Amino acid sequence: MDRRELALFLRNRRERITPADVGLPAGRRRRTPGLRREEAARLAFISTEYYTRLEQGRGPRPSREVLAGLARALRLSDAERDHLHHLAGEPPAPPPGPPREVRQSVLDLLHRLPQAAAFVTSATFEVIAWNDLAAALMEDFSAVPRRDRNLVRRAFLGPHLRGAGRYDVSDVGEFARHSVGRLRAAAARYPDDPEMAALIADLLAGSEEFARLWDSHEVDGARTLSKTFRHPLVGPVTVNCDVLDITDRDQQVVIYTATPGSPSEEALRLLSVIGTQRMTVEH
Repeated sequence: MDRRELALFLRNRRERITPADVGLPAGRRRRTPGLRREEAARLAFISTEYYTRLEQGRGPRPSREVLAGLARALRLSDAERDHLHHLAGEPPAPPPGPPREVRQSVLDLLHRLPQAAAFVTSATFEVIAWNDLAAALMEDFSAVPRRDRNLVRRAFLGPHLRGAGRYDVSDVGEFARHSVGRLRAAAARYPDDPEMAALIADLLAGSEEFARLWDSHEVDGARTLSKTFRHPLVGPVTVNCDVLDITDRDQQVVIYTATPGSPSEEALRLLSVIGTQRMTVEH
């Protein structure tokens, strides 16, 4: 435990928070630039005396519960929370499961790509955010249960929706090998996540192909650089595949774009107009 650095860090973070940030009245006789010590202590659910001793470098090592309260009270970012734990000599515990919350800046990015189908996946390959063109090209993710938004589950077990089929796409085999390897690596990062365990158990029980690939113990695979969707309304759409890693959230942004001037680019343009509206295809 580095008492001196911990004390300086707590004071610095306390003084940068205004009462308005946490819904407290400012008052007329406030001398501190941020929260008072008693206010920070109350928000962290600890005594003012204990908090004061921490800021003076005299306190005992705080427990994980106290550190969680301090991180919440001082509105620490994930990186600041981890730093607080290290200063207190209590390394942060790994998150129980893959983060599902997508940063606002990433959501904004998706919607600033109107000519690209873009979506975000968690470490378990669950689609957790998407733009309109991704929904038009693949499916309206907002209209299906969360369970059926998992790309690995769909690839090996198919969707649970009546009448729905697998995505009609050219790289099923390549995606299968790649996804199983990444899922095995993710399982090692989140050994205590019940959703991860349930997903893997379902896949092992329901797909011989998944079980065979799982037993190979590969932890990654080559990514597909291009693929072709066979869309029921606009026909084949060949897209280039680019993936951006969001390492601090263990998420990926997947971006599908068509070669400029190609029929697929025209098809994506048409899909951006059609959207996810229900249309009857004449045969």
